[in-house]
Amino acid sequence: MQSCKLVTNFDVMERAFVIGVGLVFFCLIMAAVGRGMGDTYAIFLLPLSQDLGWERSNIASIYAVYIGAMGVFSPLSGYLFDRFGSRLIYVFGILCLGAGYWAAGNLTSLWHFYLALGLLTGLGASLIWQVPAQSLISRWFDRHLGTAIALVYAGYGFGILILAPIAQILIDNYGWRLTYQQFGIVFLCLIPIILLVPWKVIERGAPNNPRRTSTGRAEGGHTLRSAVKLPVFWIMFAIYFLTAFAIFGVSVQSVAYLVELGFGELEAAGAFGLAGMLSFAGMFLTGVAADKFGNSLVATISYFLTISGVLGLAALQFFSYEGLVLLWIIPYGLSMGARGPIIATLMAKLFSGKGLGAIYGMIMMGQGLGAGLSAWCGGLIYDFTDGYNLMFCISVVSALICIALFWFSSEIRFGYVKSTSGTKPSN
Repeated sequence: MQSCKLVTNFDVMERAFVIGVGLVFFCLIMAAVGRGMGDTYAIFLLPLSQDLGWERSNIASIYAVYIGAMGVFSPLSGYLFDRFGSRLIYVFGILCLGAGYWAAGNLTSLWHFYLALGLLTGLGASLIWQVPAQSLISRWFDRHLGTAIALVYAGYGFGILILAPIAQILIDNYGWRLTYQQFGIVFLCLIPIILLVPWKVIERGAPNNPRRTSTGRAEGGHTLRSAVKLPVFWIMFAIYFLTAFAIFGVSVQSVAYLVELGFGELEAAGAFGLAGMLSFAGMFLTGVAADKFGNSLVATISYFLTISGVLGLAALQFFSYEGLVLLWIIPYGLSMGARGPIIATLMAKLFSGKGLGAIYGMIMMGQGLGAGLSAWCGGLIYDFTDGYNLMFCISVVSALICIALFWFSSEIRFGYVKSTSGTKPSN
């Protein structure tokens, strides 16, 4: 009897492992589609500018609306996930993405781009990206939660790595309009796959996981109303806002910046794609390292890598040797998105329960607002100064403030919210 019980337990754990790995892979693909595709806008920026004849700030503002919408709609994504589950938001999210990118190929007016390529794709990305992934993954992994979430986040870099060069090749051969339409059609073809996923099993979580739920809906824990009363919530909101401000004002303009320095368009796109490839490795390694060495130390190292990358990119305007682009690609790529796994893991530990989706969605709003504002500021600074040096300085300062915030809160350093008795919760 004992032997039979051991075999049964082994089978259950093996099945849970297979489902967990499959879920990680699915969420990775959704990250590539929702987030990675969004950041290929750096590849489209110059073709759009040349074809439509708009100022750089107007072109950049389209991406600003997209990334801002993704953040603003994240609380809605969290609410829908907590209320209706996974199938609805993933199907609706892919539908929004596919329709938005297909429509982009027929647009002529700026406000049309705001609606289709900004609001619609931003809504789609918010529905299939961080909020549902973080909530689902936390129900299947506990001890190695940081590593699992890091793998999902690596899908962002994987998407850039794969989609950026594909986008550049398609643009060169068919133009940016047809390229957008082709991506839209491919994304819509993912809907039947999503409908076939066994969501009821996935939503319950793994056996013996402290965040498992028998109903498929999380129970207990913090609500959004209780979370916003905690200082750590607003510290994390500020971290996400400033991290995004440090990254996106530079990254969205990077391909155009390199082309203006004399790099070929395909060469510049390749450099951006290589940075995306390194972000794949960087996000995974960050999650593993944070599990072992602590959140604040690993985050600090990643911010210094970001600063080094920004300074390396800025230095290219003073030196003609093209090989120096590696001073941007390597540190910037390794740190691009690296804080995401750390923050997502912290959120799962600090605010696990029925309100996690909505809470994380609200935190994500900070990222969206910071990213949107910085992307727009980057274009505006270029229009007024004919360069990006001021944006480089703002990026560095934002990263330094984030380092300070990571060490400011004991909850962030140690990964738990103090109870009223001052003891660490059992979970």
